[in-house]
Amino acid sequence: MATLSDIGVAAAINILSACIFLFAFAILRIQPVNDRVYFPKWYLKGLRSSPLHSGAIVNKFVNLDFRAYLRFLNWMPAALRMPEPELIDHAGLDSAVYLRIYLIGLKLFVPIAFIAFSVMVPVNWTNHTLERSSLTYSDLDKLSISNIPLGSQRFWTHLVMAYIFTFWTCYVLKREYEIIASMRLHFLASEHRRPDQFTVLVRNVPPDPDESVSELVEHFFMVNHQDHYLTHQVVYNANNLSKLVNEKKKKQNWLDYYQLKYTRNQSNRPRTKTGFLGLCGETVDAIDFNSSEIERLSKEISDERTNIIGSTKYIMPAAFVSFRTRWAAAVCAQTQQARNPTLWLTEWAPEPRDVYWDNLAIPYVSLSIRRLIVAVAFFFLTFFFMIPIAFVQSLANIEGIEKALPFLKSLIETKAVKSFIQGFLPGIALKIFLIFLPSILMQMSKFEGFGSISALERRSATRYYVFQFVNVFLGSIITGTAFQQLNNFMHQSANEIPKTIGVSIPMKATFFITYIMVDGWAGVAGEILRLKPLVFFHLKNFFLVKTEKDREEAMDPGSLGFNTGEPQIQLYFLLGLVYAVVAPILLPFIIVFFGLAYVVYRHQIINVYNQEYESAAAFWPDVHGRIITALIVSQLLLMGLLSTKEASNSTPLLITLPVLTIWFHLFCKGRYEPAFVRYPLQEAVMKDTLERTKEPNFNLKEYLQNAYIHPVFKSEEDNESDAASEDGDLEPSLVQTKRQSRFNTPLPSKRSGSSPPLLSDFDANTRV
Repeated sequence: MATLSDIGVAAAINILSACIFLFAFAILRIQPVNDRVYFPKWYLKGLRSSPLHSGAIVNKFVNLDFRAYLRFLNWMPAALRMPEPELIDHAGLDSAVYLRIYLIGLKLFVPIAFIAFSVMVPVNWTNHTLERSSLTYSDLDKLSISNIPLGSQRFWTHLVMAYIFTFWTCYVLKREYEIIASMRLHFLASEHRRPDQFTVLVRNVPPDPDESVSELVEHFFMVNHQDHYLTHQVVYNANNLSKLVNEKKKKQNWLDYYQLKYTRNQSNRPRTKTGFLGLCGETVDAIDFNSSEIERLSKEISDERTNIIGSTKYIMPAAFVSFRTRWAAAVCAQTQQARNPTLWLTEWAPEPRDVYWDNLAIPYVSLSIRRLIVAVAFFFLTFFFMIPIAFVQSLANIEGIEKALPFLKSLIETKAVKSFIQGFLPGIALKIFLIFLPSILMQMSKFEGFGSISALERRSATRYYVFQFVNVFLGSIITGTAFQQLNNFMHQSANEIPKTIGVSIPMKATFFITYIMVDGWAGVAGEILRLKPLVFFHLKNFFLVKTEKDREEAMDPGSLGFNTGEPQIQLYFLLGLVYAVVAPILLPFIIVFFGLAYVVYRHQIINVYNQEYESAAAFWPDVHGRIITALIVSQLLLMGLLSTKEASNSTPLLITLPVLTIWFHLFCKGRYEPAFVRYPLQEAVMKDTLERTKEPNFNLKEYLQNAYIHPVFKSEEDNESDAASEDGDLEPSLVQTKRQSRFNTPLPSKRSGSSPPLLSDFDANTRV
């Protein structure tokens, strides 16, 4: 069990690490040579120019202004200075609401910590239960509920505090839900025209022997939405073409690299091997080899494009259908289209940059099977992962290490090493062990078949949270308690074991304190340093970059990473709510995390991250739901804990808390969640009317025509042909449908002969 001195050692190590990271960042960020690493967002917006283009040679790489070093901490007030409305304009609503999660943590836990330390800590401390027991404990454990004797009247204090903390949490959550829902509606109302506002994604288009998918989609929507349908784009299976394009891009990068290398030293042409990663195979001329590979891939790409356009087997039973107004798109996306509820399934189309094109080629009927497979795989991943977690927990304490490595016993027993192991090693071991988990969960989400990046990240975030709840939280408590109190388990009767666990769970707070310091303090400080992007940028800049476009690709800042960041925040909400009543000593460490993370990520969002998509805070209901889950878990654990403490009089009163919390969640779900899953028709009409008044002659069809064409088809040739096409009138001409099947409808199909040709038109022209 970690002692108070061990916690002090861990705190000193992590505070020192965080200070080193922050100091290094403050120095590196003001160096001209690192400007694109620490301010890439301003470059992408065209509002910042490189300091390397002017001045003396030394000044291009090193900042010689000593006054700048005296102001090395000015990035903190600068990060807090930008008002939230300006932040939304600058970075989007998703980023602004993401930052509000950290603010919610501060709003929640600062008052709770003040009350807990004023009331509960004195109540817990002024007892001698642990001193008279045979349990292993530290001085910090005396501040927890474990130090109160069985059946004590002092448990009424914890019950009252549980009610106060629950009501305060619900108040904060309701207030934030109301604010964020209002922010979302205001953002959608004030946002400029986007293709996804007029477009729905249609899946499970039924097969028809007489019409192609393109003709079938057009005919269906011209019949059932005859006054509102505008245009459509069928979905192609272009996954193989996309792989070829990506492979060609990689070969082109290598060719550029070798050509640049040759221009620097023309006396020696570069050589490479033709095998795996250039490590094996025949040695050949690198420039000639990559040139021939690019030529081969160009031919394969051309052939594959021709095959896709000329064959119906590449057309998926899905399409992006666009309408004349937002109102029409909202009606279509939020209603059932056919008698059979499994056909003509409609949903809001993601914005074009949010589309995950690879998954649109997955047949809809296979999605349920894929999700079942992933659910089973995730179950086994979650619960079998507890075995290595238990192993890590066993090694991350003195007894476990001495048993596994007995020859190190004399070294381990020294005071400094022992303090380091007990106060620092458990947190860092668990952090390292989970490092590959987010990538695994993201691959599982991709296999499931979600059609947008935002949906992939939200599903991955949900699984990451469940995994952390089961393994990091419950797993660490159960396995850690078992290892630490192993001697007690072996020498007591079976009916005493639940009481021992009940006493030991609060004492596990010391482990989570070390984890918070490693992950929440040093980890957040390491985030702002951006050491990996810094090294990679300079390596790319030295070896690969020769044009401004290459330099922009080299400084790619990435995005927030919602699938990893948000579940990690939720773990701190869970720990804070669970231990607020049980062991309040955890709260100051969590408050430091939320405060530091808010400043750091505000700086990153303003200066670094370039968000891939904008969902208008569609993730907020998930955030709210997870905090509610954490609150209910804290109530149930407290109820179980008090039952082991023979506090039978106070325990039944806790049953009301989960009921009230669930009722509150259902209230918020019914009152505010529709703003996140529906688009109000009133808002749509207002927006449509306003735009028609301001831009009566805007050609919406031309704007939407190619918005949802697969990126691999958007070549220069396509753009030139589109530019040469006539705009035409928005009203399509009438043509007779070819349909003779049982799906016949009384109205003819309409087809536009004046619009730019779609990829689907090529398919239609190949049919007899």
